[in-house]
Amino acid sequence: MSFQYPNVYRDESVIDDYHGCKVPDPYSWLEDPDSEKTQAFVNAQNHLTQPFLEQCEVRDVFKERMTELYDYPKYSCPFKRGDRYFHFYNTGLQNQSVLYMQENLDAEPTVFLDPNTFSEDGTVALRGYAFSEDGEYLAYGTSASGSDWVEMRFLRVDGAEPLEDKLERVKFSCMSWTHDGKGLFYNSYPEQDGKSDGTETSTNLHQKLYYHVLGTPQSQDVLCAEFPDEPKWMSGAEVSDDGRFVLLSIREGCDPVNRLWYCDLNAVPQGITGLLPWVKLIDNFDAEYEYVTNEGTVFTFKTNLDAPQYRIINIDFDQPATSQWKELIPQHEKDVIVFATCTYSRFLFVCFLHDVKNMLKMFHLSSGEEIRTFPLDVGSVMGFTGRKIDSEIFYSFTSFLSPSIIFHCDLTKDPLQPNVFREVKVKGFNPADYQTTQVFYPSKDGTQVPMFIVHKKGLELDGSHPAFLYGYGGFNISITPSYSVSRLIFVRNLGGVLAVANIRGGGEYGETWHKAGMLANKQNCFTDFQCAAEYLIKEGYTSPNKLTINGGSNGGLLVAACVNQRPDLFGCAVAQVGVMDMLKFHKFTIGHAWTTDFGCAENKEQFDCLLKYSPLHNIQIPEGDGVQYPAVLLLTGDHDDRVVPLHSLKYIATLQHTVGRWSGQTNPVFIYVDTKSGHGAGKPTSKVIQEVADMYAFIARCLNLKWQE
Repeated sequence: MSFQYPNVYRDESVIDDYHGCKVPDPYSWLEDPDSEKTQAFVNAQNHLTQPFLEQCEVRDVFKERMTELYDYPKYSCPFKRGDRYFHFYNTGLQNQSVLYMQENLDAEPTVFLDPNTFSEDGTVALRGYAFSEDGEYLAYGTSASGSDWVEMRFLRVDGAEPLEDKLERVKFSCMSWTHDGKGLFYNSYPEQDGKSDGTETSTNLHQKLYYHVLGTPQSQDVLCAEFPDEPKWMSGAEVSDDGRFVLLSIREGCDPVNRLWYCDLNAVPQGITGLLPWVKLIDNFDAEYEYVTNEGTVFTFKTNLDAPQYRIINIDFDQPATSQWKELIPQHEKDVIVFATCTYSRFLFVCFLHDVKNMLKMFHLSSGEEIRTFPLDVGSVMGFTGRKIDSEIFYSFTSFLSPSIIFHCDLTKDPLQPNVFREVKVKGFNPADYQTTQVFYPSKDGTQVPMFIVHKKGLELDGSHPAFLYGYGGFNISITPSYSVSRLIFVRNLGGVLAVANIRGGGEYGETWHKAGMLANKQNCFTDFQCAAEYLIKEGYTSPNKLTINGGSNGGLLVAACVNQRPDLFGCAVAQVGVMDMLKFHKFTIGHAWTTDFGCAENKEQFDCLLKYSPLHNIQIPEGDGVQYPAVLLLTGDHDDRVVPLHSLKYIATLQHTVGRWSGQTNPVFIYVDTKSGHGAGKPTSKVIQEVADMYAFIARCLNLKWQE
């Protein structure tokens, strides 16, 4: 045994019965984050991992290079509210990006809201914001230490003057102002016993929709919608472009389906004083309906109804029968509609995904006729601003080798000409030295799966290079090209190959691709990922002992499941904030919402499926001569109330007990639990830099990689 893992208590008496199947859960005591035993376990694990990371010779030089190359300006697309323009800007290494204001695009920007002042260490982040329609007030949320819990506050825009209003117990909330500027809709959860700071595991149920009137205490907020018989339902309100209607989208889980209710505010002449008289336009979970815009009672929606790649339809609320619905932009054969926005009253801007590359097109709102395509390189549209009342748009483009190009287009001009508004170059990095290729490799059942591969030009395909393979594969989320300084340092200074596999379960080819990797089809995700690894090895990019796999959240589940199933295929595995206990995930915080993708152990058929791949329940000493588990590093945060840390704690305890004590296992199996950090959103720059330095230092030490200047 190469490492002395902590002696961890096993409670052999805990055995759960699932449909007559007895499943031991000896580390269930780790589900209590506040117990002294759990905290002692976390400390013991960190005391083992921390020195190992500190002794990695690449760690300091990686952190230094990361700090140097990450120090470039980061801008968001400007957007207009009232008569003013706003944008986010980070000088380079600020912990949080700052919101700036300009009187016009040529004026000098001034700091409007600086989240770096929220806390000394940068761990309090801005989490959501909404300006009133006239641009005179701002509502914004803050969250501490990466938790999903949000506290909402308000500013008068003139003079950035703070108001006294404060809203608490806010989580997974909309922020939508009524056009009279009197107040806004938001969501909150009822009070519950115990703490709510992001370190708790109690389940989030009975979310309600409220209306807050500016200048009044939260205790007087008006309850507008609740679902006492449906504790898992979550809702979001959106006020229509003309201010007349409130649309209520209701979801039960993470599936792209929702109910759609609405209220005509003209029907409440006394104002919002109680539960609104909702009209139930769509009252089932058969498809998704996303509001785009409306002309009077004719509403435009993006929907996947009878269209797994999505289409745009019109519904007249005065003639709501489905037979009266009209198709505006049909589903494209292969291209998925990502979003649609109405700008300058009469144009629709629609972003498509074609083989995991974004395209931006412009249509007439009235006829659905295509006007033009905006030219884009291979990459992703990361931001788009321009509302119905605006006469201009901004959109930002990124790729594996380009951090950000922001384009501006004045829609009053003829012909339309998008211009580069801002382009960010990174000092000390020449994109011309690298190449990005997209390949399509076969999975086990013959399905062609896309994968991007990035490496230095002139790379010899002799199997000698370290590779970093990333995947996600779930919840209809598409993994499109993005710029990552840490991955590029791996390519440049550790001689690596970066691969991003667009496995099934994601949204890369619409709902069909998503459904092919969920519920009973979840194994397809793991198989696709393993076939990506085999492709990289077969084509000479890398070899198994030089290959690292990485993923976070649902991608952490992916990494752990693949390590269990094919330990021979990888040299190193880094799983971040992963879902590891597939039999109990639905019992903690918001886990119940994921049963739409994973299923639930309370259902016999779904239990049988989950048990087959649940990372926690499939750890075993590998078969085969000389085969051991790859080096494993789990990363999680003590304030992760999305995927609670107990998943990673129970998994590492089991892994160390089963594999770590086995004489054939010489690779380390470690966990690091960060404090004051959560699932990832709002993480300050200093923590981001430290985390990637730790991660790549671990990879370099375990795979024996040398730093190359």
